[in-house]
Amino acid sequence: MLDYERRGWASGYVRVAGVDEAGRGPLAGPVVAAAVIAPREQCEALWSGPWKRLTDSKRLTDKIRRAFFVSIQSEPGVEVGVGRCEAEEIDAVNILQATYRAMARAVEALPAPPDFVLVDGLPVKGLPAPHNAIVGGDGKSLLIAAASIIAKVTRDDRMLELDRRYPEYGFSRHKGYGTREHLEGLRRLGPCPAHRRSFAPVRQLGLTFQDT
Repeated sequence: MLDYERRGWASGYVRVAGVDEAGRGPLAGPVVAAAVIAPREQCEALWSGPWKRLTDSKRLTDKIRRAFFVSIQSEPGVEVGVGRCEAEEIDAVNILQATYRAMARAVEALPAPPDFVLVDGLPVKGLPAPHNAIVGGDGKSLLIAAASIIAKVTRDDRMLELDRRYPEYGFSRHKGYGTREHLEGLRRLGPCPAHRRSFAPVRQLGLTFQDT
């Protein structure tokens, strides 16, 4: 889980960041990205200690994710940046561009710029730092895994907020993904402002959007 970080440090980069996103596929809610930096010595210590079980957020239970979420943000020396694009912006620019924007915003939200970025997936246009794209990086890089935790929990919490505002859709359960429950709610109620109007399952319903 530190092979890619060690390669970056060996190349002379000091501030190596991991970046990941959550929420590209759902029909509602934002896409959220996070960036995480930790000093080399601290990364090594965390990997051999409290972050030994840290991996792709999708492989962890909500309870474990949230425990890591607290650990990552409370660990002295660890820096975190978060960026997001809400549904309206996703519809305006498309989900790929919105994901790029969210990742760039996460990097820009760090206390100081990174020297190098490890990013999950494919190369990211507009990322304000040189980077290495790693397919499946959230299971291969400790810093990307940490970023995946921050992005996932931050987005889940946003969906809980939306659930309180629009309780009829069940956002707290499906987090905006196109489950049967969600699609049935869309057909019955029509979309709300949190829905991504440009996404085919929403657009093709041909329903009137709620204004509030």
